[in-house]
Amino acid sequence: MIHYQLRCTSAAEAHEFDSWYKDSAAFDRLAQAGMVECPVCGGTQVSRALMAPAIPKKGRPARNAVVPVAPPAPPPPDAPPAAAAAGPMPAQVRAVLQRLRAEVEKTCDYVGPDFAEEARRMHRGDSDRRGIFGEASDQDAEALREEGIEVARIPWVPPSDA
Repeated sequence: MIHYQLRCTSAAEAHEFDSWYKDSAAFDRLAQAGMVECPVCGGTQVSRALMAPAIPKKGRPARNAVVPVAPPAPPPPDAPPAAAAAGPMPAQVRAVLQRLRAEVEKTCDYVGPDFAEEARRMHRGDSDRRGIFGEASDQDAEALREEGIEVARIPWVPPSDA
């Protein structure tokens, strides 16, 4: 894996961010295909920024070396459940989720509260296989998984034009 500092030149201000890739050829391929996207503005004019190498001194781990960390202690049994988000959602995350929502709405069929049944019909071959989205309870989603039907939940944020 390789870690790159990246710079977006799609916007007037050059946004900087970092990302990991399998190797430099993977980054080059993805960037050339316009698949490396700025998390701030969604622009695809992205290039590698100048980076200083992390060369450890003899006998010392590198600054960014992976150091094993003990897992966090479990919460006390009487503690209330933790909230999914501990504060306001960062703008970058909201922008990515809004683009995800727009893509799902553009490429998949909305089946509403019939999601679980339509997924089962597709799984059995009674309905054409296609991308669908809709509503399902936690119990319905778990039952689908137990039946071998892949489902995923995504945070459904308001669209970017709302």
